[in-house]
Amino acid sequence: MSKRAFGVAAGLDPEVAGPLARRCEELGYASIWSNDHPKAKGLETLAEFARETDRIELGVAVIALDRRPPAEIAADIERLGLDPARLWLGVGAGFSKKPLSAMREALPELRERLPGVRLVLAAMGPKMCALGGAEFDGVFFNWMTPEFATGARSQVELGAGEAGREVPPPVFGYVRCAVGEDAAARLAKEESFYRDLHEGYRRHFERLGEPEGTVGVAAPTPTAAQRELDAYEALDTIVVRGLASARIEPMTALAEATAP
Repeated sequence: MSKRAFGVAAGLDPEVAGPLARRCEELGYASIWSNDHPKAKGLETLAEFARETDRIELGVAVIALDRRPPAEIAADIERLGLDPARLWLGVGAGFSKKPLSAMREALPELRERLPGVRLVLAAMGPKMCALGGAEFDGVFFNWMTPEFATGARSQVELGAGEAGREVPPPVFGYVRCAVGEDAAARLAKEESFYRDLHEGYRRHFERLGEPEGTVGVAAPTPTAAQRELDAYEALDTIVVRGLASARIEPMTALAEATAP
């Protein structure tokens, strides 16, 4: 059975981030995640989570290495006092022209600068999935249907097997989730931004072949949301990417509706 995690956008108000993380820990979420973007560092949001919690693991997914190099990431972890033992660090190629080569070449420096940190590779295509399975501590999917995630997981397992790993690394994945009357509109808005973000996403959504506004969970009730989330059996950890107003009440309500 998949574990459940909760994810937010970087830069969440500390007055929301801390209580939300504490509530997620109480609800039994295995981890809590932030993305990372040019206007806010995900690691800083994780630091807010860490201040209010003791046990829940902390994840960032993903940091684009063409924007934040390993040296900067290491300095941020030290500056923020983040415990490497609690940390899952998702990394991706961003806008690199040769993403597969970029990630393969970055791994030795990441290992050297970030001892004890579990490194998770952002992967959508089969070659990146195989690389994650072969060389990283985890693989992170994004914008997938349950069926597509099953196929992508097989590539992770293939890469792990070819590298001689008896057990493949864990597979995480963001599943956008909104609950309530406006759920479909929230999911459609979020998805429309990513569909044309860059060429990699455009190719990915073409491979998916799904109608716009349907990749994720838009449910009228918590019961319906739980049923749709359970379909993501290919993920070892389903990271519920919460689509709700960035205030404590709606974010906490969504975390409660989608809790394990």
